[in-house]
Amino acid sequence: MWFPTLEPKEHLMVSTGRPLPGRVSAVSTALLLALLTGCGGGGGSDSSDAGAACRPSSGKVTLEYWSWVPGMDKAVALWNSQNPDIQVNVKTTPSGNAGTYQNLSNALKADKAPDLSQIEYDSLASFRIKNGLRDISGCPGVAEAKGTFIDWTWSQVDFGGAGADGVWAVPQDTGPMALFYRKDVFDQLGLSAPTTWAEYEAAARTIKAAGKGQSITHFSQTDPNWFTGLLWQNKAGMFQRNGDQWKVTIDRPESRQVADYWQHLIDDKLVATDLQGFSPALYKAWDSGEVVTWISAAWGYSTIRDNAPSTAGKWAVAPMPQWTKGAQAAGNWGGSTTAVLKGSKHPAEAAKFALWLNTDPKALEILNREGGLYPAASSGLQLPALQQPVSFYGGQKIFDVFAQASKGVDTGFTWGPTMTDTYRFLSDGAAKVAGGTGNLSDVLEQAQSQSVQSLHEQSLDVVG
Repeated sequence: MWFPTLEPKEHLMVSTGRPLPGRVSAVSTALLLALLTGCGGGGGSDSSDAGAACRPSSGKVTLEYWSWVPGMDKAVALWNSQNPDIQVNVKTTPSGNAGTYQNLSNALKADKAPDLSQIEYDSLASFRIKNGLRDISGCPGVAEAKGTFIDWTWSQVDFGGAGADGVWAVPQDTGPMALFYRKDVFDQLGLSAPTTWAEYEAAARTIKAAGKGQSITHFSQTDPNWFTGLLWQNKAGMFQRNGDQWKVTIDRPESRQVADYWQHLIDDKLVATDLQGFSPALYKAWDSGEVVTWISAAWGYSTIRDNAPSTAGKWAVAPMPQWTKGAQAAGNWGGSTTAVLKGSKHPAEAAKFALWLNTDPKALEILNREGGLYPAASSGLQLPALQQPVSFYGGQKIFDVFAQASKGVDTGFTWGPTMTDTYRFLSDGAAKVAGGTGNLSDVLEQAQSQSVQSLHEQSLDVVG
């Protein structure tokens, strides 16, 4: 899952990054992989090849693992204490697009990549195209593990199973979205949690009119993944695939509805545009009450908890506002995998660790408590922490909201094969809008043409 820098605390649980996980679209992205040959010693078209290349090593093994999840070192320490012959060294890295992906790309080129790395669902296909992943489908325990994960997450790591053989990672977490809001502020102003986007705008106007210098939320130009989650809720898929052809659909009516709505809030100065996501300034604004809502994923519960401590008991969680009254659609923001990388000399041991990390009850509890991960493993949804009231949120059982949200995530959403580029195009455009140049609909149009060019540069067949 995508992860900000969080201060680990004593609380319990979340994630996505995706709870009762609604299905989050199986990425047809990977279907394009049918065009590609198998990777690094691991799988061609014959799964027996992958099995032959994934025999357990003899003797003691040491693996290197890159991750940005807070508290990952504690989970790894538990593994190491139980597996003296397979030791794991974890390296704490920046979140994916903040540095890890570029560093991984460089390490792969230099044949110095770690054995395993955290890679988000939306970036997995990019590394597959770069021939940077190891096919672990033939490794012991992998095929049998399929039924232990929320099925949409498994279809992300085997790329939908259509034409692209192999399993390229183990699902880790997910991120259904909901509305975090300062219930104390809403109560003082006589506001209820908005159920529609029209009500959300009305609440924004009431908050501004109160004259206390508060904004209903911030619009960050550095979180294109967040904006994608808003598009996702409105069934605004960004890519489509037909056979071996790709179509870019970033600039479409459903996307423009979302863009025009937020542009309207920006133009009327109803949202803060000078605050970046996961920044000290934003945390201060939450703590002081200058920003009073955040539309975020399940893992966001610990972000607020750990970075706005003085607001304990003042927040609540409600479903995302809807475009149509009575609907129950939700977007998804984040979600990660544990991938075995090309060049690993110990794929069987790496796969064994990846499976344990994302299915073992004690490991899942640690990652939920320390890093806020919302498990992709079906059994992880039964973690005691996910069933209990959360004191920071006034004793509300907030994960019930996320469990319901996950059921409303559109499973037909398809990632493009060059999402890193698409995110950069969206982020660059949003930064200009925040600075007063252009509008978000223009950003969609530009990101559309730029993404088409990006696919052409990867020698992919693009139509439309």
